[in-house]
Amino acid sequence: MVYNIYVGMIEMNNIVLYEPEIPGNTGNIMRTCVATNTKLHLIKPLGFSLDDKHMKRSAVNYLENLNYEVYENYEDFLSKNSGEFYYFTRYGKKPHTSFDYSDNKSNIYLIFGKESTGIPKEILKNNLDRCMRIPMSDRVRALNLSNCAAIVIYEVLRQQNYNDLLFKEPHKDEDFILN
Repeated sequence: MVYNIYVGMIEMNNIVLYEPEIPGNTGNIMRTCVATNTKLHLIKPLGFSLDDKHMKRSAVNYLENLNYEVYENYEDFLSKNSGEFYYFTRYGKKPHTSFDYSDNKSNIYLIFGKESTGIPKEILKNNLDRCMRIPMSDRVRALNLSNCAAIVIYEVLRQQNYNDLLFKEPHKDEDFILN
């Protein structure tokens, strides 16, 4: 299924969720995708229904603006997409900031695994040079999936000078806070 709701700039940045399990995480990521003009790719099986009330609560009322696609499996996803693929895993040895994402004319895919087990090692072993990890202390194994997705997409956007995203709240004049 393809849901190209957002009409405007061509989506070059993409967040990919491999078999996501928690609707609240996916809902939060949906909101982040709308906020950043990022396409979301969901690879089945999903651990929830897309109309799950918890997911909708996290995504709030932004779902109608979401550009997303659902795939039957990882092979289906690969057959329909091409570009630069980056894999986020606790096994990664490079920080997410070590890559150059500044070419805003290429399709960038940020791939995150399921909450319980991550991306399968069979996928990772063929892409070791593109495996990365968000630096953190030795007291936690991983950050929350939706936090990771937000951290990384904003690093990509920072390197792309934020691709025309707004730096002020829409529909507010410059002095609204003074009134």
